[in-house]
Amino acid sequence: MQNVTKNHAELATEFNKDEERVDWHDETLWWVRQKRDKAAHQLPEWEYLRDTASKIKENVLSNLSGYLQQFEENAEKNGVIVHWAADAAAHNKIVVDLLTANGITKMVKSKSMLTEECHLNEYMENNGLEVIDSDLGERIVQLAKEPPSHIVLPCIHKKKEEIGDLFHVHLGTPEGNADPQLLTEAARQHLRDTFLTRRAALTGVNFAVAETGEFVICTNEGNADMGAHLADIHIASMGIEKIIPERKHLGVFLRLLTRSATGQPITTYSSHFRRPRSGKKIHLIIVDNGRSKQLGREDFRNSLKCIRCGACMNTCPVYRRSGGHSYHSAIAGPIGSILTPNLDMEKYSDLPFASTLCGSCSNVCPVKIDIHQQLYKWRQVIVKNGYTPKSKTVAMKMMSFTLSSPSAYHAGGKVGRWVLKYAPFAINNKLNPWYKQRDMPQPPNASFGEWYAKNRKE
Repeated sequence: MQNVTKNHAELATEFNKDEERVDWHDETLWWVRQKRDKAAHQLPEWEYLRDTASKIKENVLSNLSGYLQQFEENAEKNGVIVHWAADAAAHNKIVVDLLTANGITKMVKSKSMLTEECHLNEYMENNGLEVIDSDLGERIVQLAKEPPSHIVLPCIHKKKEEIGDLFHVHLGTPEGNADPQLLTEAARQHLRDTFLTRRAALTGVNFAVAETGEFVICTNEGNADMGAHLADIHIASMGIEKIIPERKHLGVFLRLLTRSATGQPITTYSSHFRRPRSGKKIHLIIVDNGRSKQLGREDFRNSLKCIRCGACMNTCPVYRRSGGHSYHSAIAGPIGSILTPNLDMEKYSDLPFASTLCGSCSNVCPVKIDIHQQLYKWRQVIVKNGYTPKSKTVAMKMMSFTLSSPSAYHAGGKVGRWVLKYAPFAINNKLNPWYKQRDMPQPPNASFGEWYAKNRKE
């Protein structure tokens, strides 16, 4: 498991030790970003879809309690058993209690970032229950005892040779064989037995329709369908923000989701679950876990529009070069950096600073979340609450004093130029983070102010 006692900068430094990995991680994600752009440019109405989706989500957030009650009422009419969980602990207990009450000790699970957020796997294992992730990428990181590093591409940080070694140890594939077709077939055979022998299956929820009480799950592998249809009990976990008002709105979001995520026109499987089949049960757990608190933060409530496409990660220059695990949270990248401080501001105080604020994340967001603006606002909140390192706090106070005083500013400039010219070792050392990846500039002969004062008549 990753070391969560380290901050983003420290974990990113570890990831950057393997330059080859950083290069292909960067290139692969940028390739996915380019696929997204190509898919978007093929739709003349792309911006109209984004505007529409954004406004639908704004309507949902403004009327969330009403839509949740409507959804619960209609879901129960359909025969779905609805549970409410205030936080991760309540969610995990509901899952384990359901399994225990039915004498089930083993469960299959498809991709669900909410369960990653709640640390469900760890909780189940601590309670003597087995859970197997059926999404191929999720299964790979589960075998490696790692969390996913991306919300759509969970094992994007892994090389095929590393996956081959994992499968050799856990699935008995030939040693040293990293052929993707062979590894995929081995995973298929391994998971087929899992699907056939598990009486309980857990899935996430991409969209929940208030009007009909149904929910939709989008996958490319069909593993959610296999698990849910073969099991006696289907448990679905959803955050309260997954609601959309009417069924017709699905057309907007389904056109945006996968184009933004992988550049596909639509997911291979977009499965609608409305009522349980005869002899089967569907349990739906609606989870808050800090979302109501985020809803109450005026500057950050729009982050709840997120449909978990991962587009902001694929375009972010920091994420692409630092890896998902450097964010030490279930949801990495720009969107994770504005969601996680809401859960624990002190623990995740470093993440809003892991950004260049270039705005590319906001530019690609299919529901138009102002991600880079929220990163900037979180920085202000974190500083005001005293969660920045003391060294940074002192440095910023010194900088504030210097920039607010013309005499101090000019004096500082002269000292800086002198040091760069006559004592560069005072700056060109490992104590200066800027110097780690860059050469310091050659000192100018004069500041701009001095040059201007000398030449302004000309």
